[in-house]
Amino acid sequence: MSPRMREYFRRKLETWRQDILCETDATLEKLRHETGHEADLADRAAVESERSVQLRTRDRARKLISKIDAALQRIEDGSYGYCEETAEPISLRRLEARPIATLSLEAQERHERHERTHRDG
Repeated sequence: MSPRMREYFRRKLETWRQDILCETDATLEKLRHETGHEADLADRAAVESERSVQLRTRDRARKLISKIDAALQRIEDGSYGYCEETAEPISLRRLEARPIATLSLEAQERHERHERTHRDG
């Protein structure tokens, strides 16, 4: 991968990371300002359900940030864009669609088939 492409993906990942952090901050601010003192039992249940969804979304965002950080580290150490299983280059189309990818499309498909086979068996 050329230095120009590495820089492109570094910027893409950093922007994605910043967007997630801004969304997370907004969610936390919203949760802080919600009182949770709804008089109606149905309203209280709806608020609790919404809060649960927001917390799950925040947990997914935390995990995604971890993957983004790992991808940024791979850019720094020169291993970004190479399959962890085969050491072959990951296609630019795949990286464009999923910049945190660690497996080539073929390796990912093998991995998913293996999971399905062992999960169903």
